[in-house]
Parts: sequence; structure tokens; C-alpha cells
Amino acid sequence: MENMEKNWYVIHTYSGYENKVKTNLEKRVETMGMEDKIFQVLVPEDEETEIKDGKKKVSTKKFFPGYVLTEMIMTDDSWYVVRNTPGVTGFVGSSGQGAKPIPLLPDEVDAILKRMGVEQPTIKVDFEMKDTVTVKEGPFANFTGTIEHIDIDRQTVKVHVNMFGRETPVELDFTQIEKV
Repeated sequence: MENMEKNWYVIHTYSGYENKVKTNLEKRVETMGMEDKIFQVLVPEDEETEIKDGKKKVSTKKFFPGYVLTEMIMTDDSWYVVRNTPGVTGFVGSSGQGAKPIPLLPDEVDAILKRMGVEQPTIKVDFEMKDTVTVKEGPFANFTGTIEHIDIDRQTVKVHVNMFGRETPVELDFTQIEKV
């Protein structure tokens, strides 16, 4: 049974090959049609400003040299594509041959992305459970309903809409509803 969950993994590369691995992997994802399994490839780096001879110079500096992060769904196929990318020496956190690697924890990912200045956008939600909302767009436009579930990560809500005298659960994006 393959895990269909999207997680971040750390790939070990030859030192100095981080950007090459990123480029190679992104190309392989495209040519092998893995866009539904491998999403983002990041080289952890931050900007460093130095003043030399009175001139300000901004450069990027890798803060985990020899490592690349990838957001992916770990399947046999996606694992194979990453492992066989030129410059990749393996995954961090896999125990021995053939063992699947362990993903990063969400707060580890947040800390790295924050340091890179790639903050995960935080969404301020101005509605809560049991609120009455109107559907603004889509097939249920102009219907009103009650919020029964809010999924912050997926940015969706489950709204019970009254259709033909019965409650019908409908999944909608945050952008499709407004408070009554």
C-alpha cells in the first residue's frame, strides 16, 4: 500500500551539485510525468549581505551544503526517480538498502522555509464552525448553508447546503463562500 501523503524529504547530493540536482530532478519530473508525485525541489539557502570596499554585495549562501529538499508523495516510482537523478547520493533518514526514507516533521520544514524566506502563506479565516455562509460561485452559487468542517491545510470547508428540502454536504474553497 503506497502512502499518498505529501511530505518533505531531504536528499543528499555531491557537495556543490545542489543546484544541478534541483535542475536535473525538475527535468526528470517533467519528462517522466511525475508532476502528481514530486512537487517542489528546494536548495536550502539564504541571502547574505556583506559590505566590501564600501560596496554592498548580496549573495546567496547554502545553509545545508550537500542537501536538497523535495516535497513529494513517496511511492516506489517517485523514490526511484529521485534516487536515480544524477548527483543524488541518497535520501537522508533511510535505514539501509531499500528502506523508504523518513519525512521531515512539519515544524522542521517551516523553520527551513522561514529561514529561506519562503514562508508558507498563512490564511486568516474569518469564519468558524456552524457559521451560516452564502456560496458566491460555482454550481451552488446563491445557496446558503452551515459550515460543518474547516480544512485549513486544503483551504476548503464542508458546508451543508439546503437543497430540495434536504441538507446536502458540499466541499467548497474558502474563496467560494462569504459570511451571511
